[in-house]
Amino acid sequence: MNRAKAAFLTTCRFASSLAATRFDVIAPLLYSQVTRSSHLSHFVSNQSHFLNTHQKLFFSSNPNSVLQLVLANKWSAELETELSESCPSLTHDVVIYVLKKLDKDPRKAWDFFNWVCEKDGFRPSSSVFSLMLRVLVHKNSMKEFWIALRKMKEQRFFIDAQTYVAIRELLKKGRMDSDVVAFKHFYERMIEDNAADDVVKSVVDVVSGSEWSDGVEKELGEIELELSDHFVIRVLKELRTRPWKALRFFHWVGQCSGYEHNTITYNAVARVLAWADSIGEFWSVIEEMKAAGHELDLDTYIKITRQFQKSRMMEDAVKLYELMMDGPYKPSTQDCSMLLRSISGSDKPDLDMVFRVAKKFESAGNTLSKPVYDGIHRSLTGAGRFDEAEEIMKVMRNAGYEPDNITYSQLVFGLCKAKRLEEACNVLEEMEADGHVPDIKTWTILIQGHCAADEVDTALICFAKMMEKGCDADADLMDVLIEGFLRQRKIDGAYKLLGEMVKKARLVPWQATYKNLIENLLEVRKLKEAFELLHLMKKQNYPPYPEPFVQYISKSGSVEDAADFFKALTVKEHPSSAAYVHVLKAFFKEGRYTEAKDLLHKCPHHIRMHGEICKLFGSREGKQKRNTTEDGGKQKQTSKEGKRKQTTTEGKRKQTTTEGKQKRTNT
Repeated sequence: MNRAKAAFLTTCRFASSLAATRFDVIAPLLYSQVTRSSHLSHFVSNQSHFLNTHQKLFFSSNPNSVLQLVLANKWSAELETELSESCPSLTHDVVIYVLKKLDKDPRKAWDFFNWVCEKDGFRPSSSVFSLMLRVLVHKNSMKEFWIALRKMKEQRFFIDAQTYVAIRELLKKGRMDSDVVAFKHFYERMIEDNAADDVVKSVVDVVSGSEWSDGVEKELGEIELELSDHFVIRVLKELRTRPWKALRFFHWVGQCSGYEHNTITYNAVARVLAWADSIGEFWSVIEEMKAAGHELDLDTYIKITRQFQKSRMMEDAVKLYELMMDGPYKPSTQDCSMLLRSISGSDKPDLDMVFRVAKKFESAGNTLSKPVYDGIHRSLTGAGRFDEAEEIMKVMRNAGYEPDNITYSQLVFGLCKAKRLEEACNVLEEMEADGHVPDIKTWTILIQGHCAADEVDTALICFAKMMEKGCDADADLMDVLIEGFLRQRKIDGAYKLLGEMVKKARLVPWQATYKNLIENLLEVRKLKEAFELLHLMKKQNYPPYPEPFVQYISKSGSVEDAADFFKALTVKEHPSSAAYVHVLKAFFKEGRYTEAKDLLHKCPHHIRMHGEICKLFGSREGKQKRNTTEDGGKQKQTSKEGKRKQTTTEGKRKQTTTEGKQKRTNT
């Protein structure tokens, strides 16, 4: 049995000269990798961002030795024996690390998982199960996925919402529709079972009910608790929206007799606290965790750093990366590249953070790869530091990495951002001179830069050059151009451009592009042109977009406009009855009952007889009849009262005449 051993020889890098230095190491018993020397220090040495040149030998740590052993051999009884001899005990964080590194090899990850679970002294946690499930979400390993899911339920572990969403999306992406439905039902039953746990619910209610106090601790003490890692994790997850209370519960549990926190529970509370509002408490727990001899596992790190980057908490993301690189579970090159990309994505990239990440990456014995160089270059161009960016390109060349379309595209983006558009155009000429053909992404960045500067005419010239060079437009570029036209209120130009590209170049724009242009056309009362776009959408199998049309026609359109709208929705058959109901109701809402009635007469027979439409007009007619009846009743009542008044008046006149006659007779 061959043992997989690795040693990495690093040279740190960023010396005062740009000369490449190679170091050859001969070690008969070790397979070593000699890294390239780095040469960035001539423009950053004054800032002390990088280390001086030196040699250092890195031997594999325990997690890496386990990983290398698993990677180098087929799974067998001999490998299991070798693993048992080499690693008599495995910690939770080592298992997480190995599984994370095996995420591209579900079969081997499954074998390792089963072997670990059978070892004495190791009990998988919900985190281990959740990671194993994510690794197994492939068409070729769904049998193992469902076995792992059943094991997880048997051991009374539960899937958290984040893991559920991630797995569901992977199933959808793999078009495993039946598994999507089955997994949804499984998760819902698991949620019901979890909600039925009275003890967890009682603890959460007590902690959530009021501010932490001696009274809360007393109430918790009165609950019969069987403290376990699994129980603590479940309570922490239920308290994830109240991180401070989760932390108080965490500390209270740690003081309970017979229970001691471990790597699993520390990682769980770290996930709960990794938010801006509780970042101080997060770092406090990390320090406490390190002091207790526990490590943040790789899966927890990836989840937290993504949360930091998404929330633009870049200082915390860099600090956490440095901490992980100093520990046994080092993030991958891809993780480093993603972090650099996030830093460079801000309006004003913090170059100090960039160099901290690069320095820490190299200090662990790694060679700067092309993606890492790209991350540094992207940050420099984004910050407008073009001289330094040019120096980085020289360093890349000396390291054996020729600039490619990615490198040039980043430079074009930075120049456009700085409004140096002419120089950005020259970069494409430089690319071609170096033997690189600008691709659609590079052209799109250049054209978008001109549109953002309200130079649409120049953007069109660039677009024409691109087409002449045989580079076909795509939906992203079309969206950029249309948006540029609309920003300058050149709505007719946008309409003509899109129509030409759809009809002659057979381009399929994004649905959002159609919607945006339709809305702008209706704003300037270009109903006919908007109808044409609606018809094109239907031809390209996009769902209809009736909302702006219905709103426009019901307020200011005619019956003929409504009829034309239905025609525009028609491809092979009449629109759905819901479309007719929608328009007629909109007319009613605007009080245009006559137009609604006229439109009804133009509708197909099956629409006129539709139940909801009959009900709609029936209620209107009934209301009119009631109003007519009420008006008639009022008129009759008025007539009777008039007659009574008239009779009374005549009676009074007769009485007066009689009295007069009597008076004259008496006289």
